[in-house]
Amino acid sequence: MALIIVTTILALIIMVTLALFRVKSSQQPTSRKKIILPPLFMSTGALMFVFPYFHVSIIQAIKALAVGIIFSLLLIYTSKLERINNEIYLKPSKAFIFILFGLIIFRTIAKFFIGSKVTIGETGGIFFLVGFGMIFTWRIVMLIQYIRLENKIKGCTNSLK
Repeated sequence: MALIIVTTILALIIMVTLALFRVKSSQQPTSRKKIILPPLFMSTGALMFVFPYFHVSIIQAIKALAVGIIFSLLLIYTSKLERINNEIYLKPSKAFIFILFGLIIFRTIAKFFIGSKVTIGETGGIFFLVGFGMIFTWRIVMLIQYIRLENKIKGCTNSLK
């Protein structure tokens, strides 16, 4: 029980930090690199699966990734890129903070149900896959939107020459 409380508090701290980081980063133009790097850095967490303690079954992995992809829809629909002075910014969404806290509530509730059926290591692996499925899908869609907007901007500036 204490482990659940500690990890939930840590997750809350991480979520608040992410929210603050997102607000700060929305004040600067974004780039392909800024879109691609977070899931790339997060992917190193998959090294946890080298250790048997974190192993999950194929079915658990597919379900976790599917849940992550479904959750990514919330981020996709609330994340908008906008053009300001021929630069591309990620427009902050007022819903983002509610989505983050909704996810932490869901995570906490799911921990009680999942944690009673699988080991702590498997729970960690499952939540990693949910998070990765969510972030990866969201960032791929954002990258596609970014490239489209970038090409549109290039087309406009080329036609002005």
